[in-house]
Amino acid sequence: MQTILGGGGAVGTPLAKELQTFTNKIRIVNRNPERVNETDMLLSADLTHKKELFKAVEGSEIVYLTLGFEKYSAKVWRRKWPVLMKRTIEACKKYGSKLVFFDNIYMYDCAAIDNMTEQTVINPCSRKGKIRAEVAKMVTDEFQQNELNAVIARSADFYGPQAGNSILGQTVIQRLEKDKKALWMADTKKVHNFTFTLDAAKATALLGNTPDAYNQVWHLPTDHTKLTGSEWIELIAKELDKKPAYRTLPIWLMKAAGIFVPMMRELKEMAYQYDRNYFFNSAKFEEAFDVSPTTPIAGIRQVLR
Repeated sequence: MQTILGGGGAVGTPLAKELQTFTNKIRIVNRNPERVNETDMLLSADLTHKKELFKAVEGSEIVYLTLGFEKYSAKVWRRKWPVLMKRTIEACKKYGSKLVFFDNIYMYDCAAIDNMTEQTVINPCSRKGKIRAEVAKMVTDEFQQNELNAVIARSADFYGPQAGNSILGQTVIQRLEKDKKALWMADTKKVHNFTFTLDAAKATALLGNTPDAYNQVWHLPTDHTKLTGSEWIELIAKELDKKPAYRTLPIWLMKAAGIFVPMMRELKEMAYQYDRNYFFNSAKFEEAFDVSPTTPIAGIRQVLR
């Protein structure tokens, strides 16, 4: 049995499809699970409840933790993430399950995001980054002490066919589709690459089913093209046959608006990812598995279809 905790959504749904390559025993777990493949087993559970989490893990050979909490709330993350990770590790150890944790890059040093590798210094500069560093360390501590077989599958900001709530989806694609100006944070002249969700799902399934990949951190395959914010907007606008009109949301405005709009305060904290070059390097995975990530033009065309 291979179990997806937090099945559904931008990563969980394509992950379930990709796991068919390796098994026909797939369990999808969330509050309102939906079948992706005909043979999927569904389990409705609130994974913040210990008993329900343990029930979800029981009988699993591999557990994929792809769950996401409210994206813009550091308070929610602080309350829920460390407890969830602690319990997930405990459950995996109890039932002898392997763990694959779908992670992000928030814990990396702000000064080093122009070329992020698996060796980039962990030195978070945001509240959410500190929480992600804490939960990732919980996993690495376990496998470094030979207490648990685990993989950290790390993704950059992502976009994809079912990722409408992603930054690129909300601020560029959906706005241009509605003939509105795209929005971009901080500086449109800075490089920012994105992980394509279908690549991320396929790679996560492959990592989970490759014994030699365990007890390591892996960057999921992400195209190396160094597009700037304005170039992403131009590419998407061209595919939509729209004008590449946009507005830049400066950091000072986020700070001011944060007094009245909590979400804007949360966004401001992460704006450092847009006021400098942001490049996610996945060479380790590409060389180990001989894969080429989806190009931006091919990825955007799949999204728009």
